[in-house]
Amino acid sequence: MENLAKLFMRKGAQYRVESGHPWVYQSEVDYIDGNFEPGDIIDVYNFRQKWIGRGYINPRSQIIVRIMTREQEPIDRSFFQKRIEAAWNYRKQFLPEAEYCRLVYGEADFLPALIVDKFGPYMVIQTLALGIDRFKDTIVGVLDEMFQPAGIFERNDVPVRKLEGLELRKGYLKGQFNPRITVLENGIPFYADIENGQKTGFFYDQRENRAFLKQLVPGAEVLDCFCHTGSFTVHSAIYGAKQVTAVDISAEAIELARENARNNNVEEQCSFQVANAFDFLRTATETGQQYDVVILDPPAFTKSRGALEGAARGYKEINLRGLKLVRPGGYLVTCSCSYHMDRNLFSAIVVDAARDTRKVIRQVEYRTQAKDHPILLAAAETEYLKFLVVQVW
Repeated sequence: MENLAKLFMRKGAQYRVESGHPWVYQSEVDYIDGNFEPGDIIDVYNFRQKWIGRGYINPRSQIIVRIMTREQEPIDRSFFQKRIEAAWNYRKQFLPEAEYCRLVYGEADFLPALIVDKFGPYMVIQTLALGIDRFKDTIVGVLDEMFQPAGIFERNDVPVRKLEGLELRKGYLKGQFNPRITVLENGIPFYADIENGQKTGFFYDQRENRAFLKQLVPGAEVLDCFCHTGSFTVHSAIYGAKQVTAVDISAEAIELARENARNNNVEEQCSFQVANAFDFLRTATETGQQYDVVILDPPAFTKSRGALEGAARGYKEINLRGLKLVRPGGYLVTCSCSYHMDRNLFSAIVVDAARDTRKVIRQVEYRTQAKDHPILLAAAETEYLKFLVVQVW
């Protein structure tokens, strides 16, 4: 790490980064001293030439530097081993099913743009920026040495890589195995497709939130919209729901949800429909259907602040219709995984929808993502999930 290039931040632009945020934006740069190649490790200084941290640089990205360490240490194999060991120890401390978890959650585990999901004996990795992608072989070697997994699969087919000048790819990095695997969540087995499923094939971020259903659903008729592969559906049925209606626009997701219900011996309690959830909700409200619990867990409606207004309209529409479908005294479970939709705005949208439907609601629970998706308080971007439960009259 000798003779690293030095990036100096503009006066007044350093406060966010000095407070612990790991990103330096192009607009915050005063000048760069020294030679470097995109993806290289460089040092970051404030305008007083005080050293702030060390990270990788990519002039092609609006986030020109992602800081990896605030210690004067080399970024080498032992660095990655230390970081991954710390992430694993954290998961073992807080998760009863640590073998099934998000092992590395990027910036919040001080490994920017690196995602590692652990599915028992299998692992899935994503390297979403040029600087971390250059260490991919090193990271895979550390994971192999630490965990001796039966297989490692990369899901680097994520469009954000194009912004970093990286190609999209997916495939085996260790072993050849059936990419349709079994995952445990709250002791419940689920099938997951790590080759073709969304993101890395399974969403661990609602683990504790799904367990909360145990208090809501015994004896209930439940509607699960945007059900994906049926995690909320199956949890509801196992926790004693009388009947669960599961809706998703993807026929492949519905088929896997049906198999997950069958595998857990709750298929008789569940019915599945391939449908656009917006259309289903509209028809259900027009025909006067009612449920004891309505679950809304849509995909992100916005990936940018500029699209927030349209996203707010979408969230209001589904929550307005969802509220109409809840029997008096029942519960609406509503979620948002859009980072740009902050907690206060999301709850305000639900309140607005309640007013328009002339419903009275009271908050039962307001949660965020699971503990294997830790939140770096200096980086609001690491907190994205909202899980709001309200009782409806």
